[in-house]
Amino acid sequence: MDSLTASTMWLIPLHNQSWVSEFILIGFSRDPTTNSILFLVFLLIYLSSVLGNGIIVMLVCLDTQLHTPMYFFLCTLSLLDMGYVTTTMPQMLVHLLAHSQTISFAGCWLQMYMFGTLGMTESILFIVMAYDRYVAICYPLRYTVILNWSQCIQLVSRTSACGFFFSLLHTSFTMSLPYCGPNRVDHYFCEGPSVRSLACMDTHLIEMVDLVLSVFVVLTPISLIVASYIHIAKAILKIKSTQGRCKAFSTCASHLTVVTLFYAPAICIYMLPNSSYSPEQDKQISLFYNVFTALLNPVVYSLRNRDLKRAFLRLMGHGRVDW
Repeated sequence: MDSLTASTMWLIPLHNQSWVSEFILIGFSRDPTTNSILFLVFLLIYLSSVLGNGIIVMLVCLDTQLHTPMYFFLCTLSLLDMGYVTTTMPQMLVHLLAHSQTISFAGCWLQMYMFGTLGMTESILFIVMAYDRYVAICYPLRYTVILNWSQCIQLVSRTSACGFFFSLLHTSFTMSLPYCGPNRVDHYFCEGPSVRSLACMDTHLIEMVDLVLSVFVVLTPISLIVASYIHIAKAILKIKSTQGRCKAFSTCASHLTVVTLFYAPAICIYMLPNSSYSPEQDKQISLFYNVFTALLNPVVYSLRNRDLKRAFLRLMGHGRVDW
C-alpha cells in the first residue's frame, strides 16, 4: 500500500467532501516499554474492579438477608460499574499492545453511547440511593412499604430509561457533526469533548446542548442529593443516643463517599467551559471517574458494611458470624 493510499484510507468521499470513517485513539504513551507497564497495571485494576463489583452482585443475589432496597440499589450500581469499566478498558488494553489504535466510526459511536448511557444512569441512580437513605432514616417504620419491590424496580427502570435517552441525545448530536479533517483522538476512548474537538465546524451550539444535558444529569442530581441529606441530617440530630446517631450516619457515609468520587471529576469535564479544555487533564480525570471509581466503590461499601462482611463469610462456609 503506497503512502498516499495509507494517508487517505480513513476518509470517505461524500457530496464532494471527505468524511472520517475511523478514528485513531492516541492513548497515554507511544513508548512500548511504558505501554507494557501500563498494560499490566490497568489489567490488574480492571480485573480487580470486575471481581470486586461481581462479588457484591453475587452476595446480594445469593444471601436472602441482603434482599432489601438498599442492597438492590447497590447491586444495580455494581452492575453499572462493571459495564462502565468494560466499555473502555478492554479496548484500551488491546491498544496498549497492538500496533494499530484505530476504531471505526460506528464503533466510536457505540462506545460513546454505551459509556454515556451507563454513566448517566449511574448519575441518576445516586439520587435513588439518596432517596433510599432518606426513607430509611426519616421513615424507618414505613421503609419497606414506601420502597416495596415494585417501586424499586420502577425506580431502576426509569433511571435506566433516562440514561438511555440523554446519552442518545448527546451521542447523536456529537457524532452528527462533520468530521472531515484530523482523525486522531487525544484520548484512550471515544469521549464526547475529545471527539467533538475534531469537528470541521463551529461546535458552540453542540456545546450548549451538552451543557443543558449536564445540568440534568450532574447538577440536578447533586441538588436533589444535597436536599435529601439536609433532611437526613435533621433526622439524625433528633436521635437522642450517640450510638444511634453514629449508626445512622455510617449508613450514609459510603454513599456520600462514592457520590463525591463520581461527581467531582464529572463536573471538571462536562461543566467547565470549552476554553479550559486540556486533553491530558481530560484523560487523567476520565481515567479516575471511569476506572478508579469502579475499583473503589466496592472497597468503600465493603469496609464499613458489616452485612456484606457477614454475607461473604457465610458464603465462604463460616456459618454464623456474631460481630
